Amino acid sequence: MFGKILKRVNKKNDRKTKHKKMIKKRLITLLLFVTLLSQIAFSQKTVSQEKNVIKTNIMSLMVGTGTLFYERKITDNFSGNLGLGYLNYTFNKTSFSGLILTPEVRFYPKKNAIDGFYIAPYFRFQSFQLESNDTKVGYSNYGGGLVFGSQWITNSGFTMDLFLGGHYAKGTIGVTSESESFDTNLFEGFRMRLGFALGFAF
Repeated sequence: MFGKILKRVNKKNDRKTKHKKMIKKRLITLLLFVTLLSQIAFSQKTVSQEKNVIKTNIMSLMVGTGTLFYERKITDNFSGNLGLGYLNYTFNKTSFSGLILTPEVRFYPKKNAIDGFYIAPYFRFQSFQLESNDTKVGYSNYGGGLVFGSQWITNSGFTMDLFLGGHYAKGTIGVTSESESFDTNLFEGFRMRLGFALGFAF
């Protein structure tokens, strides 16, 4: 009995350790890119004449997610941002593959949309196929949160978008039998949302 309890505790600790290592790698990479690329942005006068931005989140690539964002200026204070991503990732012997949709409204308090500091509430829908021990089921995940960020646009149109915030999500797995086990902890509950996107404004 004691052995089973100890085994469960060890598994739980392993999950936490893996998650912490992943977050640490993302933070280190983000700091390196920001240090390098912010010098490019601040060495040139930023402009906000453009109304559209297409970009990709390079942070998500580290967890097997390819994401493309399209942002459109609506007014001097607001823009709409839509993200479409594809995930192919394995966590604790559970493989996730599927689509991620993230609609977002960005508020620029200094009336400089789409170039500057912003606050953005967002919604996220994820539809995955889970696979573990040759068993496949569907998995739907709904969530949302709030991020704070800043976007820089250079004279050439090169764009950098840095954001940080909180996220909460809850998922539903398709019909399974008692013998099937899928680990979805990485995608549920409260999580930190961190990103650094690169792209072009036009």
